Amino acid sequence: MRCAILDDYQGVALGMADWSVLDGQVDVTVHREHIADQDALVDALRDKQIVVIMRERTPFPAELIARLPELELLITSGMRNAAIDLAAAAEHGVTVCGTASTSTPPAELTWALILGLARHLVPESTALRTNGPWQSTVGTGLAGRTLGLIGFGKIGVQMARIGRAFGMDVAAWSANLTAERTAAEGVRLVTKGELLSRSDVVSIHVVLSDRTRGLIGAGELALMRPEALLINTSRAAIVDQQALVEALRDNRIGGAGLDVFDQEPLPAGHPLRSLPNVLATPHLGYVTDGNYRTYFREAVENIQAYLAGTPTRVL
Repeated sequence: MRCAILDDYQGVALGMADWSVLDGQVDVTVHREHIADQDALVDALRDKQIVVIMRERTPFPAELIARLPELELLITSGMRNAAIDLAAAAEHGVTVCGTASTSTPPAELTWALILGLARHLVPESTALRTNGPWQSTVGTGLAGRTLGLIGFGKIGVQMARIGRAFGMDVAAWSANLTAERTAAEGVRLVTKGELLSRSDVVSIHVVLSDRTRGLIGAGELALMRPEALLINTSRAAIVDQQALVEALRDNRIGGAGLDVFDQEPLPAGHPLRSLPNVLATPHLGYVTDGNYRTYFREAVENIQAYLAGTPTRVL
């Protein structure tokens, strides 16, 4: 059988697991560069029975699945991938499997973005490296400030605990959140409007769905304080991207820390690449050695199980 690994940006997929256990059974091809054009993607995958994908980097809609009649097994990192049309996969006889994943890395990166923005780490580090001014900004302390969490699942709870360790007042909101759940973590339950208007840092940790798509638009951004920071390491479509760009250009909010974008990779020249009040990373939330070892080790296990006729971790 033939297997393709897509979007191995760092070129580490084969080193993160023991692929040799598949020798003689599976020929593996690695694609490091993202293939955005569907025709080019079909050309690359047309003779592959197995495809391993990384999160939502390459979507697998019904149209693409229909154009890959050789495809038998599709493996995604994580046990949830909204970019795969599972119904179409089932219709075409494609088995879809996932892997384990931990929520700790996204929370860690979220705090890196918060701290980087609050203390102006990029401009100060750049000035130091380029013999620029010795101190040119005044950072914002976090102790005593309010952290507002939109969403209070696994990552939201981690965020709250770290925020409290920094001495922050933590508030949370989501559509079905209860006061009992937040109180157990020393967190205040507030309305969405209260959270946006009173928080110094607003951090998004809800799953993208029809209900949360466009949850933060121009009206919501207008409620935020002019010095407040908006952090999104969840999904780009939760925030109206054009409204966010306009709010940042007009300095109507203090800044944004972003790890997710409507189009990935983010096109060259996109304003979010150059706005001075944006600290952005290229969707690195889950990208850690621990997660990658889990993803690729379990991808290999999934292939072995499929070849043995007992698929595992089926979505």
